[in-house]
Amino acid sequence: MKKITTYAMLLIAATMFILSCGPSQKVTSSWVNPQFQKGQKKYNKIFIAALMNNQTVRSSLEKNMAIAAQAKGYQVVRSQDVFGPSFTKDNLPSKEVMLDKIRASGCDLIYTVTLVDKKSQQRYVPGTTAYQPWPTYGYGFRGYYNYWSPTMYDPGYYTTDKTYFMEGELFDAGNENMIWSVQTEAYNPSSIESFSKSLTDVMMKQVEKDLAVPK
Repeated sequence: MKKITTYAMLLIAATMFILSCGPSQKVTSSWVNPQFQKGQKKYNKIFIAALMNNQTVRSSLEKNMAIAAQAKGYQVVRSQDVFGPSFTKDNLPSKEVMLDKIRASGCDLIYTVTLVDKKSQQRYVPGTTAYQPWPTYGYGFRGYYNYWSPTMYDPGYYTTDKTYFMEGELFDAGNENMIWSVQTEAYNPSSIESFSKSLTDVMMKQVEKDLAVPK
């Protein structure tokens, strides 16, 4: 059997890993109100509300979504600027109070984003070794050590995969009708900030596609 070098084995393993990795965040479905007519009404100002109990996640999402909306020419009001840290999914003001404040701020659109589900699944990652059936007898210690030290066994371990299911919804602040809805799935986000930016990106691309929002 031809000897496969440690470098070649690592290169093969890395290639397989890259090919097995899909996008960490994706749109699973979206919906547009069939009654909505593009261009019939001009919208200028949007109220953004991340309905989260985690204030760090809420702040990051509202910040990144506000940046994306402003880049499209909209004025933005964030829920944290109006309601403060008490505005959470478990401590919402009444619909009347919320709408009064939104309309008083001059917003004609409302965009909400919330976590609808989270799933965790534990899996075992098997250990790896670059063992090659190549005789080592007759080696001095130096040669034996040099042969085996780069190919030592890497033990397996357990890891927990986390999938987050998010939903974004766009409403007309005047008549309260839902204009658009989107559902996304995020797999093992590496950080709150990267999750927030990625979610904003996939949702923005989808609304541009569904509602023909100018890019």
